[in-house]
Amino acid sequence: MKKASVVSILFLAVLIAVAIIANAQQPKKVHRVGYLGATDAAGESTRSEAIRLALRERGYIEGQNIATEYRYAEAKLDRLPELAAELVRLKVDIILAAGGTGIIQAAKNATKTIPIVMTGGGSDPVEAGLVESLARPGGNVTGITTLARELGGKRLELLKEAVPKISRVAVLYDPANSNDIHEVKEVLPVAARALGLTIRYKQLYLVENFLPLHMTRGRVLIRAVVHRSKA
Repeated sequence: MKKASVVSILFLAVLIAVAIIANAQQPKKVHRVGYLGATDAAGESTRSEAIRLALRERGYIEGQNIATEYRYAEAKLDRLPELAAELVRLKVDIILAAGGTGIIQAAKNATKTIPIVMTGGGSDPVEAGLVESLARPGGNVTGITTLARELGGKRLELLKEAVPKISRVAVLYDPANSNDIHEVKEVLPVAARALGLTIRYKQLYLVENFLPLHMTRGRVLIRAVVHRSKA
């Protein structure tokens, strides 16, 4: 795991611990953590296990003083509101929104009182209306965010350095993600012109829709693919 990812997981564990302490009413209470994910247990295993271990290092041990309720949408994002509402009915002490804007919004719509911790995915939370500001989020949503819009041009630069003769690149993006839209409309065209690259864009909602690496559009062979990840 990269150093930045480790730091993020540790910070999330601290936020979860703080929220648990803030909601504690009984010294020996088993605190309930709601985990809301967009994929499934296997797809979330790396993140969920890292968080579990980080919490354990801070004295929060599964089955002793915390219990985690896992709810996965299994890539059916229309299920998120239902799953978030279910966690609220279970009266969890905190909801960990393990994913992007859709997950956070579903959790926020379900409760105005239970603390919600973002894990860094999705759009700018301020622009999405999830928090008032990064410095003072307000409400019941907190956590971490990864604002890396301008990195799209850098990715193209690195790709060009790795494959100097490349001229055509396909970019897969989520049309529902404001960061993706900004990058596709504002960042990548400028970077592509400077590097002499031709960009072909393809909307991608789910990983299952991922196209083969050697894509063709008509008779044009695409030599490389850039995937805008939301994780």
